[in-house]
Amino acid sequence: MPRKRKLLAQLSALQNNTSFPQIDAVEQLNTTPGTDPSPKSSKYFVIEKKTSPQLQEDFFNQPCVSLAKSFLGQILVRKLPDGRELWGRIVETEAYLGGEDEASHSKGGKQTQRNAAMFMKPGTLYVYQIYGIYFCMNVSSQGEGAAVLLRSLEPLQGLDAMRELRRASRKAPTRLLKDWQLCNGPSKLCQAFGIDKTFDQRDLTQDAAIWMVPGQDPPGEQDVVATTRIGIGNRGEWAQKPLRFYLRGNRFVSVVDKKIEREMAARGHSPGS
Repeated sequence: MPRKRKLLAQLSALQNNTSFPQIDAVEQLNTTPGTDPSPKSSKYFVIEKKTSPQLQEDFFNQPCVSLAKSFLGQILVRKLPDGRELWGRIVETEAYLGGEDEASHSKGGKQTQRNAAMFMKPGTLYVYQIYGIYFCMNVSSQGEGAAVLLRSLEPLQGLDAMRELRRASRKAPTRLLKDWQLCNGPSKLCQAFGIDKTFDQRDLTQDAAIWMVPGQDPPGEQDVVATTRIGIGNRGEWAQKPLRFYLRGNRFVSVVDKKIEREMAARGHSPGS
């Protein structure tokens, strides 16, 4: 009982801090030794969820590059059918600018059944399949056919459930995934969060199964690395444009650009300065 009273006191204090929905105290409250640490349907967790500020339409309604940077540090939340919630901090994104962008699915301004979500209101999910197996998740922004690819997340809550989903999505049994391996890539994060084609065209400001909440500390410009996008093939000058953004020094990023980071350090841009 003393342990529970102490945790309830911690939770009460944390709920008075509106800067970020704290997770650790809730997880401790719902956890007993030797059990799954994922949050259960506790009344305390429900209270915590109701106080979580959700990102609204005005956040998503900004130019593509600006939105790609603004996503860094924000929290993606996924509610599974069984009630468990998965939380992940966005640490890597890519911007796709619409018609002029030769690497974009909407290049030339062409709208198809597949890419229709890119032309919908900001905050709409665009989920597409690659190699006939994997999924990638994007969010529409300002600009005709413009959207941001979510490349990597830092897992915060529900890691056991993420491992279950990753394991179920792979055909052969493999070794237990480490935390940093769960969401360090666009298809991996979709697997870990149970995202498939059924999420295409959903509204992040309205959907009951997926949404975003503000992160605790927005990164400064010195914390953000801007470099080239990954896997876009031969797209001329567009292959060289610095339209991928990630949190410098974060071990959950999929691919680190050491050259750019060295150049930043030479200019005196140290992380957190």
